[in-house]
Amino acid sequence: MLARLAELPLFVVLLGLSGAITLLPALYAIGADDFGNARNFLHSALVLLVVSVMLGIATAAYAPRDPARSHLAALVLAYAVLPFALALPLTEALPDTTLMNAWFEMVSSFTTTGATVYAPDRLADAVHLWRATVGWFGGFLILLAAYAILAPLNLGGTEVVSGRVPGRGAPGAAQVARTANPQQRLTRFALMLFPVYSALTLLLWGILLILGETGITALIHAMGTLSTSGITGKVPFQAAGSGFAGEVAVLFCFVFALTSRALPGLRSAGSRGPLLQDPELRLAGLLLVSVTLLLYLRHWFVAGQTGVPGEVHPLSSLWGILFTATSFLTTTGYISTDWQAATQWAGLGTPGLVLLGLAIIGGGTATTAGGVRLLRVHALLRHGERELEKIIHPNSIGRGGIAARRLRREGAQLAWVFFMLFATSVAIVMALLVLAEVSFEPALVLAIASLTTTGQLAEIGAADPIQYATLSDPVKLILGFAMVVGRLESLALLALILPGRGRR
Repeated sequence: MLARLAELPLFVVLLGLSGAITLLPALYAIGADDFGNARNFLHSALVLLVVSVMLGIATAAYAPRDPARSHLAALVLAYAVLPFALALPLTEALPDTTLMNAWFEMVSSFTTTGATVYAPDRLADAVHLWRATVGWFGGFLILLAAYAILAPLNLGGTEVVSGRVPGRGAPGAAQVARTANPQQRLTRFALMLFPVYSALTLLLWGILLILGETGITALIHAMGTLSTSGITGKVPFQAAGSGFAGEVAVLFCFVFALTSRALPGLRSAGSRGPLLQDPELRLAGLLLVSVTLLLYLRHWFVAGQTGVPGEVHPLSSLWGILFTATSFLTTTGYISTDWQAATQWAGLGTPGLVLLGLAIIGGGTATTAGGVRLLRVHALLRHGERELEKIIHPNSIGRGGIAARRLRREGAQLAWVFFMLFATSVAIVMALLVLAEVSFEPALVLAIASLTTTGQLAEIGAADPIQYATLSDPVKLILGFAMVVGRLESLALLALILPGRGRR
């Protein structure tokens, strides 16, 4: 059965899975006696499954000439078309909504951005569960694609380690039949990743449930954490009821967004060293400690100089800064219960620029996080360190072996190329938003929020919170396309558009 499904085009399989996951909010609505929404979700699931079966029959004999690039094209097609299919249950549950709002909501959820145009009280719990489920599904898809589609083509950050041209596989890999078969690779990694991804989600759900959150709220927050979508229901994360212990559990799960080596059972032969020796995890720790101490000492110094009135909670403020900084570094966007106290302590407001910088850096390679990625930043830092050594000792030989030298040279060059593409994308999105009559500062925040898939930056990254519901349809359209570009990364899109032959 699985072998037969693996032979179908990837887009058809994803469309069928979209119909299958629609059954989850339908079953919840039945259990909650919300039969109206249950009927809407069941009808949508039936439509999507029937269309998937028809497309599967029509494309059963399809055999692409280049399966690897075909799967990359199917991944791009999925982010372009599936949000319309995923919006079908939303338009059924909210008949007074517009197609643009429903599409924007599903693009935001599917790309794990977490931006929403609806007030929390307007949506039923089943609809909130649908948003979280779509985000969870999108997180699993990008995680699977990182291992089975992007890594063999030296994309998604893998090019930094390999040093080879993005969009091309390893030399001689096509002669290894099992390794070069994309269908078998997708099936194998799906069977490896799905149990781990699901088990971690269920484990966090159980922990949050024990700590005092309601069943649906705990499930939404567990899905939002593992997928780094940061989606919440009617109750925001900072008021969910799990308190400090719940934030500790969520902070522990953030590790899986900082390094792919933390996922059990998925370590490759080249990454079997101690987890604490992982460069991405060590860089993340350095960044978080530096940012936390910087904000904490700034608050302490200003509070001592100005004599800001009110009760002081140093440890609570320290925890609030650490948790929120980690959340935005992983592009999740959850806010600690103590964050508000930490920002008001010194009377300086929200340090939005710091959170924007953390979101730009992003999480680890081959994870559900967005941003530039820690491995690329690590390569640039190692290159800068080596250049400083050569200034002092021009005839010195770099340490670390061939892998470290490749990371400092070809890897750093490719990391710099991606960083320039990311900066260019920010500039283009900002220019389009300004043309759509958005002022400069909100345009900057919205561009970074969409390209880093951290939708919560609009609320906390600007001086005045930005409400997505108040944006015009052209602005929503621009941000929706920016979310897709940020999720797939510019290098992957260029590798698909540019011809595959002749590149060296």
